[in-house]
Amino acid sequence: MVLRWLRDLSWMAVLAAPLIAQAEPAPLAPALVQQSTLQPADTAWGMVSVALVLLMTLPGVALFYAGMVRRKNVLNTMACVLAVAALVSVLWFAMGYSLAFTPGNAWIGGTDRFWFAGLDYQKEAAMVSVSHLAPNIPESVYSMFQLAFAIITPALVVGAFVERMRFSAMLWFVAMWTLVVYAPIAHWVWEPGGWLAKLGALDFAGGAVVHINAGAAGLACALFLGPRRGYGKEPFEPYNLGLTMTGAALLWVGWFGFNAGSAVAADGRAGLALAVTHIAASAGLLGWMLAEWIGRRRPSLLGTCSGAVAGLVAITPASGFVTPASALLIGLVAGLACYWGATGLKRLLRADDSLDVFGVHGVGGLVGCVMTGLLADPIIGGVSVSMTTQIVSALAVMAYSGLMTALLLWVTSLIVNLRVNEDEEIEGLDLALHREKLGA
Repeated sequence: MVLRWLRDLSWMAVLAAPLIAQAEPAPLAPALVQQSTLQPADTAWGMVSVALVLLMTLPGVALFYAGMVRRKNVLNTMACVLAVAALVSVLWFAMGYSLAFTPGNAWIGGTDRFWFAGLDYQKEAAMVSVSHLAPNIPESVYSMFQLAFAIITPALVVGAFVERMRFSAMLWFVAMWTLVVYAPIAHWVWEPGGWLAKLGALDFAGGAVVHINAGAAGLACALFLGPRRGYGKEPFEPYNLGLTMTGAALLWVGWFGFNAGSAVAADGRAGLALAVTHIAASAGLLGWMLAEWIGRRRPSLLGTCSGAVAGLVAITPASGFVTPASALLIGLVAGLACYWGATGLKRLLRADDSLDVFGVHGVGGLVGCVMTGLLADPIIGGVSVSMTTQIVSALAVMAYSGLMTALLLWVTSLIVNLRVNEDEEIEGLDLALHREKLGA
């Protein structure tokens, strides 16, 4: 009888083993785990999300921006976005990921993952490294997902200084900015030891880390560099708004990976994030269209593209915390607010923010951050929210990004000339810097 009881107990242990493995506490730092503990569906969705978010930059942002600049600067704008993607990728591999997403202190992460050290896969032992922030998927997938965010943020900043910044200066600036501005802010907000994370700041997919950060940096660039020659005195005709619309559509589609992918799981929360993302984008487009119709008596293709992006920006921090009805309100408010940001506020600031990086991403990020504090549902997110914390996080990111961007531009100016000269700007950066031009 005792033998039978032991035999039954052994079978129970075998059957319970998967449940016991799932019940193990999540790691507090990146660690090696058994391959069997990973979730295949989550891993697959993570890899798809990497591709979708990278699609937002290549070619999404490149096309979106290239269509809005003058013909003589189209290729330079595309070259800037492409070079940013490659440069940030190497820096992320070397240092950025470790500084942003490993335990360190309240301000910056550690050095354990420099050069992707420890991102292991051991076939014979069936072991794989995971991040403590995404224990259900390989760390290689999570690090690449976060890389796509690190790429798009400085790529967005490019829109503030196009048509006048020297290409070499852009490379120096972006290299320093990625490590000195983006990585610390990502650590503050998304790594559990970061000081804003400890305060309880909510930013599901990058409202502060990506959009407020990029907006503040863009405004600092515009003010530091000064306006383009002829700004406000002659018309700057967009090269091809068809390209801009194509880029906006790629951003819209890719944003599903941006927001729903931030659930780091193929689950109900990811599905809800996907739904609210689309609703907010649609509401943002209609809100901007309404404002433009009232203010200018006619809607425009550029306006509808900008409105959709405004809605997408604003829903980003809230996408894992709000209902579809709240998403509709967030998108509508963002469309109206960002229209003002790209028109009235821009005139007040007297900054030649060439492609309205602050007006759309900065203002939209602020709207989303504050409205997350107003509308986040604890039943959906499982966390409470403080409006004071949301405001503090937004202002802290804006202040740090703006001030450090100005400092890094000054440092860059000591290495190379920031601006092209007058003749080069008149000729156009395509020919002046690259000796290339668009075909007939």
